[in-house]
Amino acid sequence: MSDFWTSVSIIAAMAIVTALTRFLPFILFDRGKEAPKWIKYLGNVLPSAIMSVLLIYCLRNVNFTSGSFGIPELVCIAVAVALHLWKGNVLLSIGVSTVLYMIFVQTIFV
Repeated sequence: MSDFWTSVSIIAAMAIVTALTRFLPFILFDRGKEAPKWIKYLGNVLPSAIMSVLLIYCLRNVNFTSGSFGIPELVCIAVAVALHLWKGNVLLSIGVSTVLYMIFVQTIFV
């Protein structure tokens, strides 16, 4: 029975946190007023900072001195950047480069 209440409390905590992340901006910032300068600054800086951290995280275990020398990773990064610059569609660039990477590591760079 305690497993049931543990599950219920975990689900309730997740629901509360999700609701807070959705409602908090509307509570903190008035709709009629302009957003504070620091919020605009974070909105401009954080996307590229997050992408940089994700790129470093994804490449942390790539060995550029043996095996495939990081060729599939570097090719797929180049494809993702080129597609994004060409089409400007995040989902397209992420999807195509992910599928290409899977093809590389399962067929060519085994």
